[in-house]
Amino acid sequence: MCAMVLVADDDPRHAEGIRRYLVAAGHETIVVHDGRAALDAARRDRPDLLILDVMMPGLDGLQVCRTLRQESDVLVLMLTARSAESDLLLGLELGADDYLTKPFSPRELVARTRTLLRRASRGAPEPTARGIRQIGRLSIDSVGHHVTVDGERIECTRGEFAILAAMSEQPGRVFTRAQLLHHTRGIDRSSTERTIDVHVMNLRRKIEADPRRPEQLLTVHGVGYKLAPGATP
Repeated sequence: MCAMVLVADDDPRHAEGIRRYLVAAGHETIVVHDGRAALDAARRDRPDLLILDVMMPGLDGLQVCRTLRQESDVLVLMLTARSAESDLLLGLELGADDYLTKPFSPRELVARTRTLLRRASRGAPEPTARGIRQIGRLSIDSVGHHVTVDGERIECTRGEFAILAAMSEQPGRVFTRAQLLHHTRGIDRSSTERTIDVHVMNLRRKIEADPRRPEQLLTVHGVGYKLAPGATP
């Protein structure tokens, strides 16, 4: 599918290489070289996907992602030279949909772009579809793409919503991390199963009365997670 992609990378040569591959794949592509320009372009041009380098002058990629997540659900693919797991997970906590660690293959970048766009397209609501599931205190609207707890709407990232939506289809079923990862972004590396734990931790902060003693989003030790059917506080 063709899409508008915004590339934010402070290395002009690297950014141009990315742009050429994306254009060859049929995408309209805009390139900027700093965080402030990335914010301005995202607000002005409303891209379908933002490819965002972490290390940029002025506002870095993490700051840009944090700001945009307060005002937009644009897809975000982070590019980082940092290999520490904590840095990668921080980007996901801030709402990034995927990440690539430098150096990477341009073909892998295009493949990740295609996967993100396809998954987002499949998740787009049909105007006449119905898909509201009530599970205990939770109401999960797969059409409106939002979640409420006791009638109060909460903000979820795409990854968080994908987890809840998948689990709400079969309350009580235990999902492995690999299965949940498939619903959020597909299995690319076994290490990224750790990101599911981050999503679950963030979800518990939002939906549980006491995140340290969850009653809805439960851990099944040695297996994965399940959404308790009909759980109440």
